[in-house]
Formats: sequence, structure tokens, C-alpha cells
Amino acid sequence: MLRAGIVGLPNVGKSTLFNALVANAKAQAANFPFCTIEPNVGVVAVPDERLAVLAQISGSEQIVPTRVEFVDIAGLVKGASQGEGLGNQFLANIREVDAIVHVVRCFENDDIIHVSGSIDPDRDIEVINLELGLADLSQVERRIERVRKQARTSKEAKLELEALEKIVAVLNEGQPARLAELNEDEAIAVEPLGLLTRKPIIYATNVSEDDLAEGNPWVDRVRSIAATENAQVVVVSAQVESELIELPVEERADFLDALGVKEGGLQSLVRATYDLLGLRTYLTTGPKETRAWTIRAGMTAPQAAGVIHTDFERGFIRAETVAYEDLVEAGSMQTAKEKGLIRSEGKDYVVREGDVMLFRFNV
Repeated sequence: MLRAGIVGLPNVGKSTLFNALVANAKAQAANFPFCTIEPNVGVVAVPDERLAVLAQISGSEQIVPTRVEFVDIAGLVKGASQGEGLGNQFLANIREVDAIVHVVRCFENDDIIHVSGSIDPDRDIEVINLELGLADLSQVERRIERVRKQARTSKEAKLELEALEKIVAVLNEGQPARLAELNEDEAIAVEPLGLLTRKPIIYATNVSEDDLAEGNPWVDRVRSIAATENAQVVVVSAQVESELIELPVEERADFLDALGVKEGGLQSLVRATYDLLGLRTYLTTGPKETRAWTIRAGMTAPQAAGVIHTDFERGFIRAETVAYEDLVEAGSMQTAKEKGLIRSEGKDYVVREGDVMLFRFNV
């Protein structure tokens, strides 16, 4: 399951956004720093309109969407890497996630205290990135001391040392570790460290309702910063998300349309995260269930089958595959088969986004 950690300064709207994204979650949201002490964790279904359509075609008894786990981590402050504001404890909670959602305050509200006294995305991002970088630097330097002696006699240790030295050079320049140019073997060697600044990052600019459709100059500043870091930006409004979950499902699209946007914050964040991590979704459908499966881009049919069960990959024979759009146009599997839209794909087939698949296997 994909895991994303939500970070940011205190009072930027992290817990409010988390509560909205994870409708059943009850993360405390209050107007003072360190309101969140322990990380709040919530699992949410990934919105996918294709599932309901396929379920209708197949007469499925149930729909099973893919899921994302969000971890709401307490607000970080300057000095967090040295333990300020329980910083070390908070930072440790981020090391296990696949991606980081950095919430940046891009709205004015005199009733909500800003920990630094004013709205300044450049400064706020710098504070968080600096603390993450310092935490990584401390960890890498400690690791180098351990590995250096081993590198004299171990090829694996020598490879890791070379990777760590590349990362240190980047961190000392104030840049995130993900900008270090590592080859595949080097990247694998340092992966167990869970370096914070090597994780893909999405800046979630939290704006007022009025700025949700077009953004504002603060959002533009965040986009400029993200462009230098190979990061992504989504525009969200924690307040709008809070209002959205109070509405009946059938009224939400009209509510968003009135604000000039096509999708809610959850869809925007999931789409950006999938894109950033190179993830794809394929679908299975039948009378029992219609289900979404998450895979990495470039996976072959046997590898995709293995996501369902390792036996499927081990005994893979072929995959009966049809594009979602073709199946919907045909109206049924039988019609799609009669029109020659269902293909028989072998072990070398690379699964595409939206493929509807049935695996044949023998073990």
C-alpha cells in the first residue's frame, strides 16, 4: 500500500486537510503549535470513476478500490533536527513513507496564528527542507564513519560509501539528497537509510476558497521552488475539503464546479503522487468484484499478476487484456471479444494504465 506523510509547520492546515482526506479520521485540529503529538494514520480509498462503470457492465457484487495510507505528522519547527519541538520523534515517523506531502500555508487568516508571524512560503519551505536536510546529513555522516573501514575489504561497503559521499556533497550545498546523481546500484545501497530528502515530495499549497481555482502569488512562488527540486505542486483548500465531506456524494461535483475546479484535494494528491512515483492502475472485473490494482510503470503482465498473488506470477500463462475505453464502448466482455478488442498478451507485455485484465495461470 502506498504511504504518504503529511508534513509542514504548525498551523498550516495539515490536520484539517488530513481529517478531510480521511473522512473517518479524528485528528485534532486546533490553533496552537504541537496540537498533534503522535502521528495520525488513516487509510483512504483512491477515487476511480472507472470502477463503478465496470461493476455495472459485469454485474459485480462489490467494488474494491486501491488504497493510500496518509500519516499526519506533527508540525515541525526550526531546530527539529536537533530535537526542538520533539523534532527527532516527528522526523522518525517520516522515514517509512513512500512520498512526502509538504503542506504550505498560502492563505491569510488573522484568526489562525502563524508560527513565524506572517505568510511567507519561501521561508516556510526553507525551514522544513533545512530541518529534513540536517537530519539526513547527521545520519549520513554517522553512516560514513561506520562504512569507511568496511570499504577497505568489502565491495558492497565501497559502493555504499561512494553513494554516501555523493549525497553528503549535495546536502552540504543545501540541496535535497534526491538531487544526488546515483546509479541504480548506489540508490539501492542507500535505500535502507530512509533518507528524508530522497523521498519524492509534493507541495500542497493550502489556499482560501476564493483562490482554489486560480491560485495566488504565494502558490506561484511554491511552483517556482518546486521546479528546482523535481517536485510537484497541487492546490488544495483544507477548508473546502472539510465542507465537501459534509455534503452528500451526489452534490459534491456541483459544489466543486461552482468553485471552478473539477476534482477534490484527495484526487489531486493521489494523481500527483502516482505520477511522481511512476505508478499505474490496472483493473479486474467480474460477477464477484471489480477491483483496482496499483503497479509500477514498466511492469510486465506476470509481474502485475504477482500483485494479486505470487502464484499468478509463478504460473503465468497469458493475460486476456482489453483497454478500459474499448470495453466501455463495447458494453460487455462478450461484445468486446466478438469485435476482437480482447488481446492475448504474453510474458513480455508491459501493462498499460487502465488495462482490464484476466490472468490465465497454472501452478
